[in-house]
This record gives sequence, structure tokens and C-alpha cells, in this order.
Amino acid sequence: MNKTVKIIIALIVCLAVGYSASLVTRPSVESWYPTIEKPIFNPPNWIFMPVWTVLYIFMAIAAALVWDRIKENTEEVKKALLFFIIQLILNSIWSYLFFGLKNPMLALIEIVLLWLMIYETYLKFIKINKLSAYLLIPYLVWVGFATVLNGSIWWLNK
Repeated sequence: MNKTVKIIIALIVCLAVGYSASLVTRPSVESWYPTIEKPIFNPPNWIFMPVWTVLYIFMAIAAALVWDRIKENTEEVKKALLFFIIQLILNSIWSYLFFGLKNPMLALIEIVLLWLMIYETYLKFIKINKLSAYLLIPYLVWVGFATVLNGSIWWLNK
């Protein structure tokens, strides 16, 4: 399987995760989310979809670049991709906790775990393909910001 096919598969998986999370997010953004207090630095709602789309594309390319090295370093690549899959699952769970269950505290605990797992994935990826790790940096930064935002929302609405 060539690199292009791997990128396409990874894109489908990552964008499917994003889409499934949006199915839970969208109704709450229209009903519950406008009713809660948010910090002054809360971005406008329209910014989230384009940012997440770019991040999912970067994540997919990063995963595919690592996957493409599987013949060179099978065990390390498998371990790195396992970390990637775990963080992707945690990524999707956050939307269900925050928007589905409307539970910012539980979502805050989970997003801290998510950030740590993204960081661990970054550490695994950088040993295999530096570009793949660099593609995760915007994701790390955004989830760091989202963690502060989530914590602030929890604090303001507890």
C-alpha cells in the first residue's frame, strides 16, 4: 500500500471521528451551550469547525507518515499508532462528555488525559518521522487552549 492510500485511509478515519463528534456537539451548541457562562476569551462558535477540520487533516497526515515507516521499524510504529488511536478515541469521547452529557467537570478530567496522550503520541512520532510529530504541535496547542477554556467554563458554571 503506498503513502497516498495510507493518507486517504487516515483522513477518512480522522474526519469520521470529527464528524461523529459533531453529531453530539451541534444540538448542544444550539441549545445548551449558549445558556452557560463562558470566559471572555471564548472564541466564536464558527471558528471551531474550520480549526478542527485542519487539525484532523494534520493528524491524518501525521499518522500516515508514521504508518508508512512500518517496514523499517515495525514494533515502534505499531506502538506509536496505538497511542495515536487511543488519543483519537479520547478526542471523540470529550465531545460526548462536554456536549452530550453537558458535564464540563468530567470533560475537564478527560481532556487533561487527552492532552497527555497527544503529547505521548508526539514523543513516539518524533522518533519515527519528525514531520509527523511537528504536524501534531498545532493539535497540542489547540487542545491545551481547549483545556483552559473547558476549565474556565466548569469554574464559571459550577
